[in-house]
Amino acid sequence: MAQFDPRRQPLRLAPHLLTTAAAIGLALMAGKPFAASEAQELPVLTPQQTAYLETQAYAAAAAPAGLNAPEAVPVQIRRGESFEDAIRRSGVGANDASAVAATIASAFDLKDIRAGDKFEAAVSRPRGGVGEARLIGLTMRTGPASQLTVSRSFDGALRLRALDEKVTHETVVANDKVQGSLSASARELGATSAVIRKASQLFAHKFDMQRDVRATDEFTLVFDRSVTEAGRTIETGDLLYAELKGVSFYRFQRPGSNKVEYFDATGKNVRSVMMRTPLQSFRRVSSNYGFRTHPIAGYRKMHQGMDFAASSGTPIIAPADGVIVEARRWGGYGNWIRVRHSNGLETGYGHLSRYASGMRPGLRVTQGQVIGYVGSTGNSTGPHLHYEMWRNGQRINPASVRTQEGTVLSGSELAAFRAEKARIDRIIAAGGQSRPVTMNASNGLRPINS
Repeated sequence: MAQFDPRRQPLRLAPHLLTTAAAIGLALMAGKPFAASEAQELPVLTPQQTAYLETQAYAAAAAPAGLNAPEAVPVQIRRGESFEDAIRRSGVGANDASAVAATIASAFDLKDIRAGDKFEAAVSRPRGGVGEARLIGLTMRTGPASQLTVSRSFDGALRLRALDEKVTHETVVANDKVQGSLSASARELGATSAVIRKASQLFAHKFDMQRDVRATDEFTLVFDRSVTEAGRTIETGDLLYAELKGVSFYRFQRPGSNKVEYFDATGKNVRSVMMRTPLQSFRRVSSNYGFRTHPIAGYRKMHQGMDFAASSGTPIIAPADGVIVEARRWGGYGNWIRVRHSNGLETGYGHLSRYASGMRPGLRVTQGQVIGYVGSTGNSTGPHLHYEMWRNGQRINPASVRTQEGTVLSGSELAAFRAEKARIDRIIAAGGQSRPVTMNASNGLRPINS
């Protein structure tokens, strides 16, 4: 979608008007009627082209005398601040701020503006730094695919324009080879953070995402999204299909259930009881289970867990359903969490920078839920996660745990799954699909961060 840019140089129309007037005058002096050149049919402009030409025309006037060329000033609404106050923070005077706020209010209820909302003002500042700045224009998004633009015309009056983009609902088939990392490669193909996070959770049941995934490994992600004409994603739906290194997962919701699950091509639930690692992103395993030279003590001793080198703040997830047993400071472990799972298993997490909201003893957590964040508290030489595991009270090597997968569909549920699988396979074979979406207050579209 074209953005308002008052800094573009004006289109000078005067010379063309003078030329036309001169031609008419000469024709009249010669006693001949003036014959206008035959009009040519102009091509139909797209909404983006129309918006671009309009906003250029609105801003075509040069900066007022004594002012510099306009500059873009991004502004974010603060808590407790009025829209008019926010405009004033761009550097313009009270009169300009009041006039622009009143112009916007004629088409949009300013009570709907919330802290954190953003707009961009185009401001011309006085040369020499003396005097008030002048607001030349302002652009504000008012919905997932709509915006209002206020611009100052040649005579100094403010003009308001609304622009609504068409929205298309797409089912995207993103297919490529891993380049650098799965998340970066998927993002290049339009996958959002939510889609990538869900795919990573699924793959974590089968792979160690740092050690098992290599460059040139092929992947496919199929997901729904709603996009504007300008290609901006405003909403994503569920991940429908994910495949990596030949291992595939199909989304399926059992008849009568409100729970979404993922199954392999045969109808087996891919959700294992215990995920391979509690991190979906880390640089490397910096220390394995077993004897090692302690990095701080300097002598050999038993390392009763695994260390994952990762950036501070990396989310730590519960590898299985369970109950929080401890969430406290514990000596050299720093900030520590311990979770009790089924089958006599427990897991522990040390050196956290902080806990996820609400973590406390007795809280039930589900597989894949964020429980804390990587840090370097306690006796630590740098940001990493220390991960321990117990079976029936005895410490064990976390890498040695292999658990059984979930259920297998049968009967009418298997038949329904096969029908859904066939539908998804057709979408993959076709390379995706799309259909227009009518924007209205009830369709629930909302902006997202990708």
